[in-house]
Amino acid sequence: MMQRRQLLGTAALGGLAAMLPLSARAANTSGLPNLAASAVPIAAAERIARIAKAKALMAANDIGALLIEPGSSLIYFTGVQWWRSERLTAAVLTREGEVAIVTPFFEEPSVRESLGVEAEVLAWNEDENPLAAVAAWLGKRGLAKGRIGIEETVRYFAVDGLKLAMPGAQIVNGAPVVRGCRMHKSAAEIALMQIAADISIAAYRHTAPRVEEGMTPAEIGGIMKAATEALGGKSEFELILLGEASAYPHGSGKPQAVKSGEVVLMDCGATVHGYQSDISRSFVHGKATARQRQVWDQMRKGQDVAFAAAKLGAPAGQVDDAVRAYYAGLGWGPGYQLPGTSHRTGHGIGLDGHEPVNFVRGEPTRLAPGMCFSNEPGIYIPGEFGIRIEDCFYMTESGPKWFSEPPPSIDNPFG
Repeated sequence: MMQRRQLLGTAALGGLAAMLPLSARAANTSGLPNLAASAVPIAAAERIARIAKAKALMAANDIGALLIEPGSSLIYFTGVQWWRSERLTAAVLTREGEVAIVTPFFEEPSVRESLGVEAEVLAWNEDENPLAAVAAWLGKRGLAKGRIGIEETVRYFAVDGLKLAMPGAQIVNGAPVVRGCRMHKSAAEIALMQIAADISIAAYRHTAPRVEEGMTPAEIGGIMKAATEALGGKSEFELILLGEASAYPHGSGKPQAVKSGEVVLMDCGATVHGYQSDISRSFVHGKATARQRQVWDQMRKGQDVAFAAAKLGAPAGQVDDAVRAYYAGLGWGPGYQLPGTSHRTGHGIGLDGHEPVNFVRGEPTRLAPGMCFSNEPGIYIPGEFGIRIEDCFYMTESGPKWFSEPPPSIDNPFG
């Protein structure tokens, strides 16, 4: 409680600070503590445990090896932080727990800098085929005619190249392995996501009192970004929707500025050691109308309906169903129709801001401990305004638990 009061106190800039130009006042982040100072990155022992789990899942799904390109899954299993280009860098995991990294010869020293597990590096030169190197490595392990799993975001040229290099192999979807690992967060992952959420909430509390009439989305986003980084997070995104633009979930290209009596919708996220937060807040600059209050209250209740429906063992789609049934009783929708909620109730979150699985109609995956989700059943009224409040939660042995507590009212939108 004391920390919250201190953070709120920084919003009241008086004396000489109040005489500064708006941009200078807004950029002032003095007094914001580094909330990520105690954050513990994922250790090598945890990555080893992840590979062991992937090994077991490969055996259970009759998959001999798994191909992974740069991105969050490569970081998850190996620690390697790299980018995708026409020059293939990838990891190969086998059912025996072996790991190989294929990468251009001249990139090997750089790739090794973030490599967090023991792995054989298969370096290839510019006149060589990297997928031939993968095929040869797997062939030595008796997998030339095996089932090779592909992480679901791997690009077509890599899949096609592997097929040509391993004509006797069967290329299959590796999602049962990757999702089977990544969907269930460990205590260490949840701790990092909690810090990221704490940073986002603190940044909101710093930013909101600085929002003034006439400000643009870019100006508000700049304040939020500066606060997020001062608080120890990496700023991932700042989506600011003003007035009518708030009625369209991802905004409008039309010029926007803060006006008295209009909705300000902020959807922002932070990252701590790769793990993300995703929190949205909607409020009115000035005095809210009765209609704005009603929609805000109904949408906020929608979060509670979703939270209550998130029971261990329940199909994820039932969470979305519960919210739409509640909204239909209020006259919104029905289903995904507008005015109402045109998008899913929530999405998975972790190393990526959006991960499998989603709270969406028909999703059969059953909720289990360690799964993390956003909860954001926004209500949108085209031509008028929209209200989206978004908080994330994770599943425990006793049910869902919030990363950030939803706000109590439109007059107190940050708790």
